[in-house]
Amino acid sequence: MSSIATFHSTASTTSLGITPRVVPLTELPETAHIVLGDKPRLINVTHQIPYACTLIDRNRTSPNCNNANGSTFVGSAGGGGSNGGSSSSPSNRRASLAMSRQQPPNSIDSQSLQAINGSTTEPSAEAVATEDNGCILEQRRGHSAMYSGIMSLGNDLETIQIGWVGELSDQDGYVVPSKNLTEKNKTNLREKLWEKEKVVPIFLEDSRAAGHYEGYCKTVLWPLFHYILWDEATDGRIEKKNWDDYVFVNQQFADAIVEQYQPGDIVWIHDYHLLLVPHLLRQKLPGAAIGVFIHAPFPSSEIFRCLPKRVEVLNGLLGANQIGFQTYSYARHFISCCTRVNGYESTPRGVDAMGSTVWVGTFPIGIDAERVERQRKAPGVLPKMDAIRKTYKGKHIIVGRDKLDLVKGVQQKLRAFEKFLNDYPEMQGKVVLIQVTSPPLVENPKLEAKIAELVAHINGTYGSLNFTPVHHYHQHIDRDEYYALLSVADIGLITSVRDGMNTTSLEYIMCQNENHGPLILSEFTGTAGSLGGALMVNPWDYQGVARVIYEALNLSEEDRAARHAQLHEHVVTHTAQFWAKNFIQELILNVGTWDQSTPTPYLDLPVIAEKYRNAKKRLLMFDYDGTLTPIRKTPGAAVPQEHMLKALTALASDPNNVVWIISGRDQKVLEEWLGDVENLGFSAEHGSFMRQPGSKKWMNLTESLDMSWKNDVIEIFTYYSERTQGSFIEHKRSSLTWHYRMADPEFGAFQSRECQNHLENAVLSKLPVEILVGKKNLEVRPTIVNKGEIVKRLLSQHPEVDFVLCAGDDKTDEDMFRALAGVQAGGLTRRDSIHNKAEKAIIEPYNDELVAATAAKIAAAALQHSLEHSPIIPHRPDPSGPHGIANTPQGAHLKPPAPYSVAAVAPPAGPPTPGSISSATSATSQGSVASNHPLANEHFSITIGHALKKTLANWHVTSPEELIKVLGVLSGVADA
Repeated sequence: MSSIATFHSTASTTSLGITPRVVPLTELPETAHIVLGDKPRLINVTHQIPYACTLIDRNRTSPNCNNANGSTFVGSAGGGGSNGGSSSSPSNRRASLAMSRQQPPNSIDSQSLQAINGSTTEPSAEAVATEDNGCILEQRRGHSAMYSGIMSLGNDLETIQIGWVGELSDQDGYVVPSKNLTEKNKTNLREKLWEKEKVVPIFLEDSRAAGHYEGYCKTVLWPLFHYILWDEATDGRIEKKNWDDYVFVNQQFADAIVEQYQPGDIVWIHDYHLLLVPHLLRQKLPGAAIGVFIHAPFPSSEIFRCLPKRVEVLNGLLGANQIGFQTYSYARHFISCCTRVNGYESTPRGVDAMGSTVWVGTFPIGIDAERVERQRKAPGVLPKMDAIRKTYKGKHIIVGRDKLDLVKGVQQKLRAFEKFLNDYPEMQGKVVLIQVTSPPLVENPKLEAKIAELVAHINGTYGSLNFTPVHHYHQHIDRDEYYALLSVADIGLITSVRDGMNTTSLEYIMCQNENHGPLILSEFTGTAGSLGGALMVNPWDYQGVARVIYEALNLSEEDRAARHAQLHEHVVTHTAQFWAKNFIQELILNVGTWDQSTPTPYLDLPVIAEKYRNAKKRLLMFDYDGTLTPIRKTPGAAVPQEHMLKALTALASDPNNVVWIISGRDQKVLEEWLGDVENLGFSAEHGSFMRQPGSKKWMNLTESLDMSWKNDVIEIFTYYSERTQGSFIEHKRSSLTWHYRMADPEFGAFQSRECQNHLENAVLSKLPVEILVGKKNLEVRPTIVNKGEIVKRLLSQHPEVDFVLCAGDDKTDEDMFRALAGVQAGGLTRRDSIHNKAEKAIIEPYNDELVAATAAKIAAAALQHSLEHSPIIPHRPDPSGPHGIANTPQGAHLKPPAPYSVAAVAPPAGPPTPGSISSATSATSQGSVASNHPLANEHFSITIGHALKKTLANWHVTSPEELIKVLGVLSGVADA
């Protein structure tokens, strides 16, 4: 292991040649050009490694280690479990090894307890611990969906796993303090974990680990992300210490990544425990490809802005190239926070951080469908199913399984069930609720007491000597028991009041392949947006939940089968493997696309002058405001200057030149100010109208578009104009612009961000328009109308040109630069620009063939099971496809991504060539130019701005005056 560590350390410092630059968390680090290797490694970073470690003293024996497996560990009951153990375990024993079966809080007969608990002495087949090098490694409880997805990527990429080693215990289950660990212990663990699955453990002091996890993560971030605000006032000293520990631990993770990193690797960071790692890592590895996935919910900006360290946390995340969330609403909340809290510009697809786009996407996680299908058919499941059915013969079974947290909605579930028994008295004695609550890592005695009180109240009110309506088990149950419960249930009931991604719902669907029991799902869970076949409820509406329970019990068999077929199809196609592949594919696509902004050099006048003189046919395109004339307080004051008109007239009069003004101004203004310049082409209102050189007729490119969206936008703009002194609305034929140049600068910028978020939520989500953030203005226009389309049209009209000059100054002009970059990349689309059929894809996509293979394996397992056991319920084949699985996903939005590849590209060895935008870029970056393209070195895209401005242009000048001087030199009306 030591040799491995030495190799990686050398790679991360010497070969990279990186000089770390310290950037405070209140600022954003700079992202350098990113180049992926032909076969990059994947470094997965999670809070804890996938294995719980037990240290073995070979000089003594222990009753816990005298069996063949070396452990009494029992399998995880699904993806949503925790590491928590029984509340009666000693405080210094690790929960996962100190699990003892406790009598359930409510008194039930011994037959029921035996039916639920069954035999717990046999370890699960897939959770067998291994003993070697003085330690036992056992699969850690919980997060099975995440780990399954991560491990599936090992088929395509060499994968390294980095995480905190977690609490270490001895063979009796007692926690070993970090100070008692010897270097030999650490070395043995490192070697064993690396040999097993290339796992790199991080060792933390107990106080630091507690301050990070129990301190900041669980008392600050977790409540905030689940919409729970703190209600205790302190002097701030504890919070400061916990924050310091959080920063320290995140720095340890960043250092561990740097030690393992090799050029071209991909880094994937998981969840809210490590929100600062992307920022800290970006400082040391500015050219790394970094992705982050947040498994928890993300709150709205009104909640998130309550966080004292809100700026630091957001900046920490924005060190990544791509950030993924479970649902669209969580992604939208994050983008809104970046805009409203930190003031960054954003679009529905991402955030502009220091000129580089941080892509934000939605990637709903799934489960390992093959594993769940295999485990629910395990030999130990069927006897437990029979025992449960015998115990509750003649009763409808409602099953709930949750961690005992405030956000899991157990209280709401019990109150809704009580309302159901009260509103539908005919169902009393016919329906039972089996609620399993796994203990959390940190016990909540108040919540436990409330739950116990509710259970006792319901059983006392609606129960009898021979019937108990609620059976509550506050304990861990083993995997066979868990799948048996899900398989015999008539209804699955999940009432979370806030949840990231509830995988219990997905496992319930897999277990109901024969029974077709309906799923009642809270609309506040992360899976609600994906499971359209579930019965959605508001957990706070007890009467509504009660009504849905009654309706679910009376659903026809046809309706149950149809709903289950839809749900089952989604679970089988959108697995944990699909989630992981989809995220990494999008990350590779985003960091490899030519749409990556880079810093630009100052325009080299001799070079452009020489290229201009040698060209036989030239295409010149200019924006107006901020490019040919300075930005003025009022739009009407930006009249053309005499020397600018002189240079423009000279350029347009040259028969070898085609000169166009591509502006956001309307036709009337352009004709009034520049109409006297002969042979000058015009494009008005950002590409909505065109007038060819020498013509007086305007061509409307938007006459077939529906402009009814203007009414909604005018209403919003009017609202903010009335509340922002000095702002006004500019009406154009195909767009609307809200100006705040004359408003108070700070208040105007604040109102602009508020207005932008309002538009994104109310307009962008339902209408085909986009928002342009300009200089002191917001503009809304149709999505298909932009300056880039005009550039493409002109290039196609003039294929003979061998010199192109394009100049602009703001966001709207980036469309022109983007169009030029796309032409230079061979005219390819964003996804096509990194697609090369001759190359093998970095990772094989989770395509329809893999979906079909998964479905076939599940069907084969079901067939094998039916041959070995008598079916409990007769199988009714689904006509929609073989084995009840549709042949193709429902809807185009469910279709897996197409395959693609990225070629390994090394940065150029020599100095950049003046005039070429391929300098210091790869074939997949924004400046890529095909070597055989006739205009490879003849495109000059120029932005107006300061030297550190990031843009898709390949040159910059600092002011319109400097650009006009360049035009004077080119036209011959001014000296160089």
